Amino acid sequence: MENRSKTIVKTSIIGIVANVLLATFKAAVGFLSNSIAIVLDAVNNLSDALSSVITIVGTKLAGRSPDKKHPLGHGRVEYLTAMVIAVLVIYAGITSLIESIKQIINPETPEYKTVTLIIVAASVIVKILLGRYVKSVGEKVNSDSLIASGTDATMDAIISASTLVAALIFIWKGLSLEAYLGAIIALVIIKAGIDIFRETISQIIGERVDSDLAKDIKKSICEFEDVSGAYDLVLHSYGPDRLMGSVHIEIPDYYTADKIDTLTRRIQKKIFDEHGVVITAVSIYSINTKDDAAHEIKNEVMNIVMEHEGLIQVHGFYLDMKEKTMTFDMIIDFNADREGVYNHILEEIKEKYPEYSVHIQLDSDISD
Repeated sequence: MENRSKTIVKTSIIGIVANVLLATFKAAVGFLSNSIAIVLDAVNNLSDALSSVITIVGTKLAGRSPDKKHPLGHGRVEYLTAMVIAVLVIYAGITSLIESIKQIINPETPEYKTVTLIIVAASVIVKILLGRYVKSVGEKVNSDSLIASGTDATMDAIISASTLVAALIFIWKGLSLEAYLGAIIALVIIKAGIDIFRETISQIIGERVDSDLAKDIKKSICEFEDVSGAYDLVLHSYGPDRLMGSVHIEIPDYYTADKIDTLTRRIQKKIFDEHGVVITAVSIYSINTKDDAAHEIKNEVMNIVMEHEGLIQVHGFYLDMKEKTMTFDMIIDFNADREGVYNHILEEIKEKYPEYSVHIQLDSDISD
């Protein structure tokens, strides 16, 4: 965690220095050449620098140790940081759009010099390199704020390149596209801010477990002897690199409490060591091993259930021959009529096995 925080802070500082320098040069060039597009590009660089400052503050706050009020740490602060950055980006875009519209209504003729074009061209190269660097570091340390900043820097390079093209068009053709280009730049900035905001909100609400991670965790669990399946993997995020949750496993019905305890502890250790995920609970599905009739009924039930459209999975089947109870879980696609399919299956099973009390748990499709 400490190394991750240091990396984020170091990368953000590099971004601040680069953006402040670019903003200074662009602002000077923009005012001297009377170019609204270059001035707005400079403003965008300043907003990027401020975003990096917020990223540093957010990273420091998120890295604080757990306390009594926040026993799971402060990692989610990074999501709030990304939201603040998104709001700043949107604000910068809106103010830029207003200034561009004013310039369209009351146009001013730009005056370009060779040094102007050189500085803008240099900023394009710097922004491309900065964007690739920041984004790659963000992906390496799983920092949404750095990834957003890197993507934004790459977009800035495109914007600066567009500004350069507009300048060349004015020099060659005498056609001033400054104000209109400024408006386009502003709209692109606004869209980028909205995209960051939406992505962050989605993460705060709670997203589906990453498919590859879910499959890898379940595969690791199923490598243990006598574990025939891993299901219902639920992971909660308490920051970009803090995942904890629970899982169900299927094991034979002859397992004793001490054997289950040993197995679950080994599973928890393995998943943390291999995937960095804290499994707080391992729940048990018992598999019938003492009666062949149970296996036959299970296969018949599986065939009946899986014939229905929208069925994704059936698991956790257990038949209590003595108490005459049948229990299992099933997952139905969110796009299907989940309640209708559930009721239909329940009636079919009850009709097929009237001597049993049937209990079906409708699970959500939460992980692959």
